Amino acid sequence: MKTYAGNFVLDPQGRRVPLQDAAGFAALRAAGQAAAACLDHIAPFIRPGVTTGDLDREVDGFLRARGAVPATLGYHGFPKSCCISPNHVVNHGIPSDRTRLMEGDIVNIDVTAIVDGWYGDTSRTYPVGAVAPAAAHLVRTTYDAMMAGVAQVAPGRHLGDVGNAIEQTGRTYGYSTVRDYVGHGIGRIFHDAPDVMHFGRPGKGMKLVPGMVFTIEPMLNQGGPGVRTLADGWTTITRDLSLSAQFEHMVGVTADGVEIFTLSPTGQHCPMPPPGGDIR
Repeated sequence: MKTYAGNFVLDPQGRRVPLQDAAGFAALRAAGQAAAACLDHIAPFIRPGVTTGDLDREVDGFLRARGAVPATLGYHGFPKSCCISPNHVVNHGIPSDRTRLMEGDIVNIDVTAIVDGWYGDTSRTYPVGAVAPAAAHLVRTTYDAMMAGVAQVAPGRHLGDVGNAIEQTGRTYGYSTVRDYVGHGIGRIFHDAPDVMHFGRPGKGMKLVPGMVFTIEPMLNQGGPGVRTLADGWTTITRDLSLSAQFEHMVGVTADGVEIFTLSPTGQHCPMPPPGGDIR
């Protein structure tokens, strides 16, 4: 793959994919850790009876106290400081004081922090109180699928390797992978090239080179992969109203592998432990 003057490569659509240097990685690390710390902070507030509006205000206050800006607020008209998506909401749920979480729900919280002009983007799906075994299994498998994709990131690998690992992890348990939404390049721009599919064929797709930075953010459904967007223009739900879960990490391709910029600072990587084990 050719590297061009100005430190970028081209994706299959001919779009520039920036290659970040050490300074860029340091800035992305700071932004990613702000977002990840916010998800750590919000975890104790996720309990039966809380509204998604309450959680949004907690996210906004935490980010601003750290000198960060919530990237979603005002983004293409989005009205809140994070996306909160419970149960059959796949993504882009708008926080509201009318939406109250209940015992047994699962809920994804997607936070993007802007720190000194750089974006840090991450999400986790949390249980609300005690959840049914089937819901817990979906949540844990979605996390494992994301990490299977992350494990494929290294120079010389392909985005198809990432997507295939994710899809196969979900398919093992009969879950479908949402194809309508993808991961994305990120840096000084919120959504940039390349597109990161959560399905694919090994050895296909864009070749990975050091300096590339992008998100891996699979959504797995208990039912079919179909989704539809509600009249608010943002909230996307499963067509069959089956449960959906999502996790997201922001990663950078290094000289010999991958750096995850959005690891939990306190080890809260997945709110759902593996069967018979501790949270990893």
